[in-house]
Amino acid sequence: MEKLVKRSLYATEVYQECLARIEKLTPDTVPQWGSMTAAQMLSHCAEIQEVSNGKELKNTPFVAKLFKGMIRNMVVNDKPYPRNTKTHPQYQQLSERNFESEKRRLLGALEVFASPHGVPGGSRHPLFGKMTAEEKGWSMYKHLDHHLSQFGV
Repeated sequence: MEKLVKRSLYATEVYQECLARIEKLTPDTVPQWGSMTAAQMLSHCAEIQEVSNGKELKNTPFVAKLFKGMIRNMVVNDKPYPRNTKTHPQYQQLSERNFESEKRRLLGALEVFASPHGVPGGSRHPLFGKMTAEEKGWSMYKHLDHHLSQFGV
């Protein structure tokens, strides 16, 4: 069996492809599954990207701390995310969002992540601990790809 090549958001061509996919979204793009609007999805992805970039992760439920090893494995393994997976409370998007503001926010967070100077705080995730560059680049691509695919782009 051939080993899966994990794409990385650190790779210039993958990063550029993701930016192009984001540009295809409109406020009226309808999800193929789930209940988030395009603006809420952009906000969700921006929040996760910002936490990966060093933003504080607040109010992590005890059960998430207890099972962080299993959650980390789901994040870094090569299996696609199941649809409608429960997320950390900080990442939930329950109110309406402004599409253009959230798009700018996500693009800014992605730019920080992909910059040559790296991410403030290095490769330490607030829940998962130390992550290699391969794990971080893959996991951030995997998450973004999941949601862009959710919206058909």
